[in-house]
Amino acid sequence: MADRYIEVSLVKRDVTCTARLLDDRAPITCAAVWDSLPLAGDVYHAKYARNEIYALFPPFAETEPPLENPTITPIPGDLCYFTFAGAELGTKAYGYDREVRAGTTLVDLALFYERNNLLLNGDVGWVPGIVWGQVVDGLETMAEACNDLWRSGAAGESLSFRRA
Repeated sequence: MADRYIEVSLVKRDVTCTARLLDDRAPITCAAVWDSLPLAGDVYHAKYARNEIYALFPPFAETEPPLENPTITPIPGDLCYFTFAGAELGTKAYGYDREVRAGTTLVDLALFYERNNLLLNGDVGWVPGIVWGQVVDGLETMAEACNDLWRSGAAGESLSFRRA
């Protein structure tokens, strides 16, 4: 199979990076994401994992992918896939106001933009993610925009994923 690429963008900031799908390491997850593109949603900056931005989506795979190519220590440029039950994220401490409800399932598509990340949540413990893509171009510019998002706020900003 030929390499497949996607663009990951902070829409309002007009910043885009390009990532290669890791079909050889996470084929089921890559297929689920690829078949569902384009996707876009409100962006959030991580509170616990550190250097991460993400958007939440309703489940889009026919069945949720297994934990393939897992990590708890994502590196800069990793794209990760997480699945959460609404009850896991449904406290006010997370800052969600409408997407998260008990009894729902959410998919979290995340981009890690800098080092020293650890997927440990004080409420639920270790949170392994599926690494399904790696940024191959534009990470430095995206990291600058992510740091601005952290300092200036995420209100009104969207994170989008589309085929390159």
